[in-house]
Amino acid sequence: MEHQQRSQPRLSPSSDTEDMVTALAPRLAYFAGVARTEHVTRAAQEMDVPQSTLSRAMVRLEQDLGVDLFARIGRTVSLTPAGRTFLASVERALAEIRRAADEVRADADPATGKVAFGFLHTMGSETVPGLIRAFRADHPRVRFSLVQNYGEAMIERLRAGELDLCLTSPVPDAPDLVARRLDEQKLRLVVPADHPLAARKRVRLAEAAEEPFVTLEPGYGLRRITDDLCQEAGFKPRIAFEGEEAETLRGLVAAGLGVALLPPPAFPRPGVVELTVTAPRAAREIGVAWLDGHPDTPPVAAFKKFLLSRRGNLLP
Repeated sequence: MEHQQRSQPRLSPSSDTEDMVTALAPRLAYFAGVARTEHVTRAAQEMDVPQSTLSRAMVRLEQDLGVDLFARIGRTVSLTPAGRTFLASVERALAEIRRAADEVRADADPATGKVAFGFLHTMGSETVPGLIRAFRADHPRVRFSLVQNYGEAMIERLRAGELDLCLTSPVPDAPDLVARRLDEQKLRLVVPADHPLAARKRVRLAEAAEEPFVTLEPGYGLRRITDDLCQEAGFKPRIAFEGEEAETLRGLVAAGLGVALLPPPAFPRPGVVELTVTAPRAAREIGVAWLDGHPDTPPVAAFKKFLLSRRGNLLP
């Protein structure tokens, strides 16, 4: 590798960082190999590349940086102070790349890979644990990254690539998503135990028109369903409290602060009575969604197939 005087660097100090990275990145592993062996021929043999290719890459790298990285004596090279400084950062960068490559390969492993799975808060106590337990009967080592959130937030994370799949309601209808209806969950009118309606088993939603409602915040799918059902029943709900979690709303109802439309609880809650709504039909659809055209890793494909097989039998 012939020593050359440095002329103007190919990339000026004011060059865009992205341009610099694009120019330097392909040659970093070559540089680390030469620095490790301090011999161009030996490095070329170890990396299984032509010596001429390696020599040209090092010359070009020094030209791009505008500094000498090596002192050359024949085919033997040694790092300059600038080369040692550069090597320390290059080794860290290459180690991080290796770590990232190992991680994504591990996440895609059919037996031990990872599924990033989002779901509604109301499914966290019973539905999702049961689903994962059933799936892992045949896939015992698949790992899960679980995210509980409301529907719109999960769809955003799906689009950002942070989730592979999500269980949500209402079932989304968007051109960039694929969504499949899996099940339906009836909603109940939840009233305080000492409420005049508490002695009933069934009720028309219009009978609660004058009641204060406690609901989830705007943006939650269940809030939108509540508003729509009340409108269908001929009234606009008078909102007394807004929250982020269904069991908190049940606590507010138990305290006598209003009534609520909610899915059945995982466990009976004292202080409230849950009434069947006869009109309008009060239910919410539960579906699974994923990003259209997004390739699945083997563990994601297996879990998606499992969820679709539970159509009509998703909920406990």
